[in-house]
Amino acid sequence: MFAKRSIRKEFLFQLIFASISLILIFSSILYFYIENSIYEEKNNELIQYAKNVLDNKAITQLNDETLNQNFLSLNLEMLKLKTRHKDINIYEKTEKKKTYLTIIYPYNLDNMTYLKVTKDITPTKKLLDKILHYIFIINLAGFLLVIVYAIALSKMLVAPVKTLNAKLSNMNEHLIKPIDIEKLPLEFEPLGLTINHLISRIQNFVKYQKELFIGTAHELKTPLAVIKLKNQVTLIKKRTPDEYIEALNVTNKTIDEMNVIVSNILNIGRQEGAQLDKPVEVDVIEILKNKADDFNLLAANQNKKLVMDFKPSVFMASIQVGLLNQIIQNFLQNALKFTPEGKSVKLKSSQDDVGLLVEVIDEGCGIDNTVDLFAPFKRQGNKSGVGLGLFLAKSAADALGANINIRNREDDIDGTIASLQLNSKLSCILPLKN
Repeated sequence: MFAKRSIRKEFLFQLIFASISLILIFSSILYFYIENSIYEEKNNELIQYAKNVLDNKAITQLNDETLNQNFLSLNLEMLKLKTRHKDINIYEKTEKKKTYLTIIYPYNLDNMTYLKVTKDITPTKKLLDKILHYIFIINLAGFLLVIVYAIALSKMLVAPVKTLNAKLSNMNEHLIKPIDIEKLPLEFEPLGLTINHLISRIQNFVKYQKELFIGTAHELKTPLAVIKLKNQVTLIKKRTPDEYIEALNVTNKTIDEMNVIVSNILNIGRQEGAQLDKPVEVDVIEILKNKADDFNLLAANQNKKLVMDFKPSVFMASIQVGLLNQIIQNFLQNALKFTPEGKSVKLKSSQDDVGLLVEVIDEGCGIDNTVDLFAPFKRQGNKSGVGLGLFLAKSAADALGANINIRNREDDIDGTIASLQLNSKLSCILPLKN
């Protein structure tokens, strides 16, 4: 019925144990309360009998029938003790299956005489035994009800998990659908949201992987076709050595283009390995400064300016540095590639309610918002490239639990803003250093 290390089994046992313990404690308290109340009443009754005798009053003020019953179970004696006792002594004694309650009450302390009042409380004792018996039967029935209730409740609590499991087990890469959060109990909504987020990432991964395979085949097919065509044309007739050298140079150039594609595809494999690296505690601002220093010389060599604006001065986080470097490097490479000479690229950071926002702002040609730039082999503009850089950046951001975005500038200047939003929760942001 239960698997190894079953949460339902642990919950069921804990619920049964807690409920049975509660029933036992409550029943014990109830029985002892009833017993103490009855005995207190009997004790007070015997004390009243003794007081009435001392005051020369009738033993009871009850009706005749009750009086006769009391007399039948009541025994009065006078005792003379060797030592003086001012306290009232009450004790219980059982003889021949009968239970007697006795009180020793001071009568005349001068001659050390005491009044002994004994009452047969066997009916009361039997009544208490019946009460205990009934409580035991009720507890037994309660135990059975608790077990049935615990099984039903545990089954009800794991029902949403089984529903989620059934939906997920029927999914494959072609039938991945988000879970309807509205049909889940309130307590399972966070789990449903997390699963939907994971499903969304899986959908994007499958989508981009398919596009990557198709794009790779297409990108490699084109240069191979060019190489084959050039070779066929070259072989049609005899040519001069210079013409053969020119044909070989064209072939080598095409092969170099294929090598670039293969290198970028290998980078995807390396990045998947980097996603398994253990996060380390680093100062993200320091990493941005180092990356800016690396690209500052490159920008100057291209007659472009790299502007830096880092806030706060320190921002500590536990993060995979290789993935962060890959994203920032891709943003800066694209910004410098599309920014004309004499223009500037700005690398800035700022802290917001989410975490740390890193932005690379260029003065290039802008982007077409209708194109998914994060898909593999998607290119814009007239610059050379394979079209895998942003695909790698997107994959790295997903692995970091971060969000990246590229949009056009809205300040009447042509260009784009590439942003990376590090989530303080997902990125394990640590307190700022003083």
